[in-house]
Amino acid sequence: MIDMVSAIEELSGLTTKELSEMLKESDSFVLQSKTEDGGPKQVDMEKLVSSLPLHLLAVCLELGQGSDVAYVLRGVRFLHSLCELASRHTRLEQVLLDDVKLSEQVMDLIFFLLSILAHRKKENNVGASPLVHASLVAASLHLLTSYFSSQWHELVHILLAHPKADIFMDVAFDSLHEDVRLLSIRLSAMGLSVTPVGSLECRLAHFICQQCEASLQFLLLLCQQKLFRDRILKNKELSRNGGILSLSHTILKLVIPECLKGSTDLVASVSRLKAKILSILLQLCEAESVSYLDEVATSPNSMQLGQTLALEVLNLLKTAFGRKQKITTDSHNKSYPMGSVLISALRLVDVFSDDSNFRSSFMINTVPFLTQILAIPHDEFVLSWCSVNLPVIEEDANLDYDPFGAAEVALLASDNALTEAKANYSCPFRPSLSSMAYAQTRTSCVVKIIANLHVFVPNICAEQERDLFLQNFQKYLVSGSSKQSADRPNDFKASKVCTNLGSLSDYAKTLIPNLLNEEDVQLLSDFSDKLQSWCKSQVGQVAQQVVHTDTPSERKEDLHPVQQPLPTQASTPDSNMNNLPKNMEVSTPVPSINPEGSATDETPKNTRNGGSLQNAVGQDLVHLGVARTASAGFSTVSSGVNTGHQRTKMDLDPASGTVDHFKTPELSKESGLQEDEKGESSIYDDRQPKRRKRTIMNDEQIDELEKALIDEPDMHKNAILLQSWSEKLSMQGPEITASQLKNW
Repeated sequence: MIDMVSAIEELSGLTTKELSEMLKESDSFVLQSKTEDGGPKQVDMEKLVSSLPLHLLAVCLELGQGSDVAYVLRGVRFLHSLCELASRHTRLEQVLLDDVKLSEQVMDLIFFLLSILAHRKKENNVGASPLVHASLVAASLHLLTSYFSSQWHELVHILLAHPKADIFMDVAFDSLHEDVRLLSIRLSAMGLSVTPVGSLECRLAHFICQQCEASLQFLLLLCQQKLFRDRILKNKELSRNGGILSLSHTILKLVIPECLKGSTDLVASVSRLKAKILSILLQLCEAESVSYLDEVATSPNSMQLGQTLALEVLNLLKTAFGRKQKITTDSHNKSYPMGSVLISALRLVDVFSDDSNFRSSFMINTVPFLTQILAIPHDEFVLSWCSVNLPVIEEDANLDYDPFGAAEVALLASDNALTEAKANYSCPFRPSLSSMAYAQTRTSCVVKIIANLHVFVPNICAEQERDLFLQNFQKYLVSGSSKQSADRPNDFKASKVCTNLGSLSDYAKTLIPNLLNEEDVQLLSDFSDKLQSWCKSQVGQVAQQVVHTDTPSERKEDLHPVQQPLPTQASTPDSNMNNLPKNMEVSTPVPSINPEGSATDETPKNTRNGGSLQNAVGQDLVHLGVARTASAGFSTVSSGVNTGHQRTKMDLDPASGTVDHFKTPELSKESGLQEDEKGESSIYDDRQPKRRKRTIMNDEQIDELEKALIDEPDMHKNAILLQSWSEKLSMQGPEITASQLKNW
C-alpha cells in the first residue's frame, strides 16, 4: 500500500530535472528514496501516477482547512511536473496520458476544484490564503493545456465534448472573479496602511495579480476560438445573467493606491488585467452567431450592469485622455508592458455606441472624453491623431506561466516561511508585437464613435434624435464657460475643437477603405461642418478666423484666448441652448435624403437607427438587418471583407480641403489586415468591419419576408417556423441562418 500523502509531499517539491534523474536511475519504474529516519523507501511510480487524480478528488471532497487546500496545490503542481516529463519518458507517458479512465479523472478533478474555488465564501468556507487560492485557480486551468493539448482548437473540442462544459465555463470565470475580489480587498487595505513600494506586502499583491492575469489570459485564449466563444454566448449565467460583465466591472474598478503607484510592475500588471478583460468583451461583442449585447439586454439586472460597465469604460478613457500625457520611460517602460487598454476601450465604445440598447446613454456620456481628445492644441492633436508615427504606443504582453515557481511562492506563504527574496518572484512574459496600424486604428475608432452617434436614418430614428448628439456636444461646450469664466477658455476650447475636427475629417479620408468607409467619413464631415457653423454663429468673425487658420505661425496664436468671449447662458439670453432650434438647423442644412427609402436601414446591433420604428413590419425587418438601397432592384450584401457601415450617403463639402498632406507611403501596407483564427487575438480593428454588416438579404428575399411577417408577426417565437423560413429564404439568395432571423 503506497503512502500517497508522504509521496506527494516529498516528490512534488522536486524539480522536473530532479524527477527525471530519479526516473532514469529507477528500476522497474520504482523510485528509491529515504524515510524521515534515514531508512530506505520505495515508491511505485505506476501506482502513484494512476492513483493521483482520484486521490486528489477524495481530498477535495473533505476540504475545510487551509492546509488541505495547500496540499491539493502540491498535488496539482506534481501533476504539472509529470505532464512535462511524460514526453521524455515513454513508460510515464503510457501510464499518465494514454489511460482514458485517468484522463476522465483529471478532467473531473479540474472541474471540481474550480467549482470549490468559485464558491469559497458561499458554501465551503475554504480557509485558503489569497495566494494559494489564486495559484490553485491558475494551476488548475493551465493543467488543461499541460495534460490534454497545448493546441487551443483541440482543447476547445475536448472541453465542449464534455457533458459539463457549461459548468466549467461558469466556475472558471467565477473562481477568477473571487481572486480579483481578494486582490481588490488587499489593494484597498494596503492603501489605508500606506504600504511602501518594494515591501513584502507589495510583492505579494503583485504575485496575486500575476496569478489573476495568468488565469484571465487562459480564458482569453479560449474565447478567441469561435466554438468556445459561441458556447459562452449561449450560456445563460455568463451572458444573460451578467457573469462576465460582473467580472469585467470588478477588474476595471481595481485601483492602485497612491502609495504604490511607484511599483511599476504592479501598475503594469493591473493595467494588463484591464486590457485582457476588455479584449474578452470585444471578442463576445463582435461575434456573429449571437448578439452578446442583445443577450445582456434581455435581463433588467444584466442591462443595468452593462450600463454601469459602459460608464466605467468611458471613465477610464476620460481619465486617460484628461491628464497630460507624459512620454517618459517610466510611463511606457518596455520592461513592463501596460497592455492595450486604451485601444481596446475605444473599440468597445465604438461597439456600444453602435448598439440600440446603449446608444441613447452614449449620446451624452461620450461627450466629455471626446472633448478632451479634441480640445488639445492643434499641433499636438495632429501629431497624436492624424499621424502614423506616434511617439509612444501601448505595448501588450503574454505571460509565460510557470506553475512550479508560482506554487512554490504560495506554499511558502501558507507555511509562513516566505522571505522577501523568495517573494520577489515574477512570472516571465513575452511582449506582443505591436501592430503597425495602431495609430490608424485608434483614430478610426474616434471617427466611428462620432459617426455612430451623429447618424440619423429617416423612418427609423425618432425625429427628435436628429442632431441630438450635436446638441449635447454644444451644450457641453457652453456649460463649461460658466464654470471657467475667470480664465475665459470656452470660446477658445470650441475653436480648438472645431479646428481639430476639420483636420480629423481630412485625415480620415486617408483611412478609406482599410479602416473606414466613405459613410463614416461623410458623417464626421457633416458633424464637423455643423459644429463649425455653430461656432461661427456664437463666437463671430474671430472664431471664424481661428477655425480657418492653417499656417504654422497662426496656429501658435491659437494658444492664446481669443478676444471676443463666447456668449454664456447668463450673459446673453439668445445664446441659451434651450432657445436653439430643436433640430439644430441653425447650422448647415441636413443633407438631402431620398424620401422613397435611399437611407439604409440598420439592425439594432448596428444602431444607427436609434429610435422607435414606424410599424411592426418595419421593426421586424430592421431587427433582421434587412435594408434597401436607393437603386431599384439593387441590394448590397455585405461580404467578409466589408469595410464598414453603409449609412445614408451625404455629400462632402467640396471646400473641405485636400488630404494629400496626410497621406503616407506606409498606409496601404500598414492597414491591410487579414483575419484568420490565429489573428483573432489582435486588439486592432481587423475584424470590426464584419460587425457592421447591414444588408443580409436581397430584394427578393425581403419581399418574401415582408409578406410572411404580415401573416406571422410572431415568427421569432416559433423555432420550427424560423428554421423553415431560413431554409426557404436561403434558396433565393444569400444564406440566412435561423439564429439571424431570431436574433433581434
